Amino acid sequence: MLGAAEPRSDRLLRVTTMAMVVTDVGFILYWALIIAKALPPEAMFDEYTDPRVVAWNWSFLPLDIAASLTGLAAVHAIRRSQPAASALLVLSLALTATAGGMAVAYFAQRGQFDPSWMLPNLALLLFPLPLLTRLARTGHLTHPAE
Repeated sequence: MLGAAEPRSDRLLRVTTMAMVVTDVGFILYWALIIAKALPPEAMFDEYTDPRVVAWNWSFLPLDIAASLTGLAAVHAIRRSQPAASALLVLSLALTATAGGMAVAYFAQRGQFDPSWMLPNLALLLFPLPLLTRLARTGHLTHPAE
């Protein structure tokens, strides 16, 4: 449930939603570039021409797009104080953390620690966790005591 907005308690929500918008637009842009085959080979992950690795990458399309659509809908709902905001926010953050965690696990299992792929995926895994933790503890986007 969305609580009354206090400046101090809104900071985590504000920072997280900014990160969400950047991530959601980034997911959509990434997939548009992949579909258009517009990314140069040096920007791709190791073994990007291996059909199994390509299939692994494409398996993220529905997850990433679902995270993006629910994230953008959540930010819109938060701005309009709509009741669906919390559910959309939790769903989007969980999907984003899942996508990041799956990619981190994949690259780690393969011993591929290229910072250009590992760091963005660690960010996807980690940035949702503080707000998800708050929501799990309090059930509110803001701390009720504030």
